Amino acid sequence: MGITARGVGLLVAAVVLLGVGFRYAYPELTVLGAAAGVAVAYALVTAAWRPRLTVERVADPDRVARGEPAAMVLTVRNTGRLRAANLLAEDRCGGRLVPVPVLRLRPGRDTEVRYPVPTRRRGVVPVGPLRVTRRDPLGLVALARSYGGVVPVWVHPRIHPLSAVPTGAGRSLDGRVDSVPHGSITFDSLREYVVGDELRRVHWRTSARVGELMVRENVDTSLPRLVVVLDNRAAAHPDRDGGVAESFESGCEAAASVVAAAIREDLPVSLLLVAPASEELAGAVGPLDRLAAAELADGGEDVLRAALTRLRQDRLGDTLVFLTGPGARGDLGHVGALRGAYPSVVVGMFGAPGPTAPGVAGLVVVDAADGAGFAAEWDGIRRW
Repeated sequence: MGITARGVGLLVAAVVLLGVGFRYAYPELTVLGAAAGVAVAYALVTAAWRPRLTVERVADPDRVARGEPAAMVLTVRNTGRLRAANLLAEDRCGGRLVPVPVLRLRPGRDTEVRYPVPTRRRGVVPVGPLRVTRRDPLGLVALARSYGGVVPVWVHPRIHPLSAVPTGAGRSLDGRVDSVPHGSITFDSLREYVVGDELRRVHWRTSARVGELMVRENVDTSLPRLVVVLDNRAAAHPDRDGGVAESFESGCEAAASVVAAAIREDLPVSLLLVAPASEELAGAVGPLDRLAAAELADGGEDVLRAALTRLRQDRLGDTLVFLTGPGARGDLGHVGALRGAYPSVVVGMFGAPGPTAPGVAGLVVVDAADGAGFAAEWDGIRRW
């Protein structure tokens, strides 16, 4: 509850008039002071009344790519019995305020407002809550309350089409690694026959040697598996334009493009961040939502080494795609050391002033100005 400047002035005048009137026995001044005090008290009681409003929000749509149109539909309904007069309302949409017409909203009536949500930048745009301000008729007191919750609008990075996808790495028991386009069934081991096994899987030569039936175990070890690692360290993206690291935005677009291409081809894909996120936003679904919420975080070479150590131990896939900025040029040697765990390692370098040396044999480095440039270079990599 806040008293306006007019209310403060009237309250001070009431105190002065009452004091002077009683001190010098001026009944006229006392009456004026009492009237001013009553006016302030009436304003407080009037503004303290809480209007009964319900707020509904519908994002149309709630997930868009950067630059695509999105809108918020807000419906405010007066569920009270008395008329909610002298109400001013505004909705918060990201960093701006949107006026909502609820003045003189009659009981049982509602009002609907549709306004655009800014999608010029990647991110999660919080919309809400509705802020309703009630004033007394004299403008002495203003009381603001919040109605409804916050609805996020997820602005995903742009997705650039990729026509090529990596091949798998089929590993045989003798250690040989072959490139397999879309996965295949590979012999893995032998085990004893159990009732229900198909006879065509019996390995007769081994069965004759050991004196009991042995069957083949086959697994699909050659399905291409992608691991996309986005370097979200602030040190890797030192250049800023209006507070925005364009190299990081390009990395987000490249990550979204690779993930979308893998999903389109029904390939397993994982998305990881070098620096762990401070918190997971409620409602995030899938890698594109994670990319929308991704932010730069503090961390140096020690954070990168810890992330690469986890990648080396877990061996999450066959193709590692590491996306970073010009500040990480000196760290490519650490990335190249993953060649023993990942047969194919591709580095996407964004915002570099010149060509980047691979640094390690077998490491493919793609220099690109933005996500579209990375997509063009990606389709040109011969190893696919």
